[in-house]
Amino acid sequence: MIDKNYPWKNRLPEEECCESSPIINVENLSLSYDQHKAFSDISLKINRGCVTGIIGPSGCGKSSFIHCLNRMIELYPSSKVDGDIYFKGRNIFDSRVNLMDLRKNVGVVFQEPTPLPLSIITNIELPLKEHRFENIEDRAVQALKDVGLWEEVKDKLKSPANNLSGGQKQRLCIARTIALEPEVILMDEPCSSLDPISTEKIEGLIQELKGRYTILIVTHNLAQARRVCDYVYAFWYDESGDCGKILESGTCSDVFEHSQNKTIRDYVGGLRG
Repeated sequence: MIDKNYPWKNRLPEEECCESSPIINVENLSLSYDQHKAFSDISLKINRGCVTGIIGPSGCGKSSFIHCLNRMIELYPSSKVDGDIYFKGRNIFDSRVNLMDLRKNVGVVFQEPTPLPLSIITNIELPLKEHRFENIEDRAVQALKDVGLWEEVKDKLKSPANNLSGGQKQRLCIARTIALEPEVILMDEPCSSLDPISTEKIEGLIQELKGRYTILIVTHNLAQARRVCDYVYAFWYDESGDCGKILESGTCSDVFEHSQNKTIRDYVGGLRG
């Protein structure tokens, strides 16, 4: 039965994560800042309900790429994007696209936890009010439960969010994102500033959210990509040495165990990068 009060409970089951169901299609995408090209001619598909990873060395455009997927890249005045991105079949660069709706449906969790300088509960309720949701208190509580934070904060909801630990802050940011019922969650190195225990909690959370949400994660942690990803795209530098491109893609097993590209084989094998 579909729960009309809480649509986030009505996501695709994990077994429906498949290649035949892409939610995002990227075609011949290139990005430059002034005269510097960050990446060139990227084409890929993000499959619905799956965890897709982007790996590769620093500086080959991974973070810049995911910031294109909800047009956050436009916050950088010098950026120029060429190519097309289709979200559920519609080009996100169409002038009729509502940016607020796009960024609600394609949410982002940043590398550094970014709670608002407000109370724990206000961090979740404020965006819900902005988007005119109903049952705001119930939705906020459910989001905290979904990220495993409720029992830890239920007695201090009005305390400043910045008093939380790093791992708790990141889970709060994820709760703030999923409370808005996005279809896609972009995660840009979400564990890079966290200790191993907090990282383990975030990785477990990603696995729990898979199927209900489509997740795209950028990570330098190859072991993490092996643990959480269904599909992987390996970015590298082109012949010029300073512009990103895709060298390998496929299932996690394809890329980590059966790569056809020597550079990527050496990278995932720890021989370079």
